[in-house]
Amino acid sequence: MTNRLSFLPNPTNHFPVYRLLQSLFNATMGSPSSSSSTTPITETAKPTGYDFYRRVLGSPKYIVAPMVDQSELAWRRLSRKYGAQLIYTPMINAKVWVESPSKTVRDNLFDLDSGEEGDLTTDRPLFAQFCGHNPEKMLKAAQAIQHRVDAIDVNLGCPQDIARRGKFGAFLQDDWELIYKLINTLHVNLSIPVTAKFRVFPTVEKTVEYAKMLERAGAQILTCHGRMREQRGQNTGLADWEKIRAVKQAVSIPVFANGNVLYQSDIGACLKKTGCDGLMSAEGQLYNVALFSGLAEDSASSSSSEPSGSTLQFPPSQHPLHADLALEYLSIVKSLKTRTSLSAVKGHLFKIMRPALTREKDLRERLGRVISKKGTSYLDSLKPYEDICLEMKERMERDAKEVEGKSLDELVTIDEATGMKVLPHWVAQPYWRYVKPAPVPAKRISELESEEEEKAKAQEGMKRMKVGNADLDLETQPTKIGPEPIVIPTFGDAGIMVA
Repeated sequence: MTNRLSFLPNPTNHFPVYRLLQSLFNATMGSPSSSSSTTPITETAKPTGYDFYRRVLGSPKYIVAPMVDQSELAWRRLSRKYGAQLIYTPMINAKVWVESPSKTVRDNLFDLDSGEEGDLTTDRPLFAQFCGHNPEKMLKAAQAIQHRVDAIDVNLGCPQDIARRGKFGAFLQDDWELIYKLINTLHVNLSIPVTAKFRVFPTVEKTVEYAKMLERAGAQILTCHGRMREQRGQNTGLADWEKIRAVKQAVSIPVFANGNVLYQSDIGACLKKTGCDGLMSAEGQLYNVALFSGLAEDSASSSSSEPSGSTLQFPPSQHPLHADLALEYLSIVKSLKTRTSLSAVKGHLFKIMRPALTREKDLRERLGRVISKKGTSYLDSLKPYEDICLEMKERMERDAKEVEGKSLDELVTIDEATGMKVLPHWVAQPYWRYVKPAPVPAKRISELESEEEEKAKAQEGMKRMKVGNADLDLETQPTKIGPEPIVIPTFGDAGIMVA
């Protein structure tokens, strides 16, 4: 069998036609009624590696991560408007999908009936992420929606307790045989490619060996989150771009980098340092959906591999009025046939408007108290959220008017303890909290690293970091840290699950 759709001279120049033909192909090769006992798909039946990345996806560089209850359809629509080129669905539990007798449960995970999720013109490129530890159940769940997405991603990165209890995500890290079987089963039997998102190990060597195993199993794209599974919550710490770079150099398939991006300037620094094909953002993009704004246009008009950006460090297009973004999101939510959970709506609004909610305490309390009363229609349930956002918009426009004529660059303040830049409270911007570096369990270090390697890493780290005067090379990491005891900015609330 020849490579599918190879008769198109240049698929990226015929993207709508290509997507339509690909969808028809997928519908034929893997419809919702397909069983897990289908004849294995040969490798030549679908694009792989860079062929898939370039011809089918259009070489995306700016990617939104899979986030539970947060990368839902409405957020994907808004994200694409602001520059996202590839987006992942929220994590779908394969066991729940296969075993639940309730169609409503499955619709809440991925709504096939509405026709909006995975729509060729408004919701592509799209990867669906699945979690689980049973290859047969994951295959059956993936086959149900493979005709509506571009790839199936296996969650190997979730570090939360729910992943430990359910035996998925980063807690599969110790069972390489099972991971290989999970990915290979999907690779052999699905009509679309399989990809994987994973966390690093304490050593570069173990991380690289792991990535190579994922490639051998059949993964066509890897996303490397530069934190270990122990780095979560109050122990989040910084992601290790050196390990991501090592992964990129070791494999022959596309690699996306994930971790340590707060501002748009961090994106170019990360791509330059790691050499990766794309940058995935999770919480950084949740707090500022305009994180990728304008980058695709800059890349298209520049011969450089890095986005040219603006002469201003903080142009308004990258940091819009957050209340406007909140209202725009609600408008999308109301326009869809696919229902957005009210928990997702509330979560997004808290993050988008966070810079002002610490000041506007009455609005914060009102937002927290909003509940949907029994018998209230869906649209009526959204009205209190809209009222709060309209009130916030009025207050923020009033505050911005007081400094009319000044650029955001002129209004930036510096946090004395950390050197972090703080933008005016009326614009969208990242959020971080200060915690100590994540401790590496002694058992894992003794198993994976010699004492000499640890000393060498520490010496190299000190070359890059001058703790006394709070200086840190931005090409190595995008943030500054304060004097001892070291406190490190981490991104997002502990309750947000990033797959």
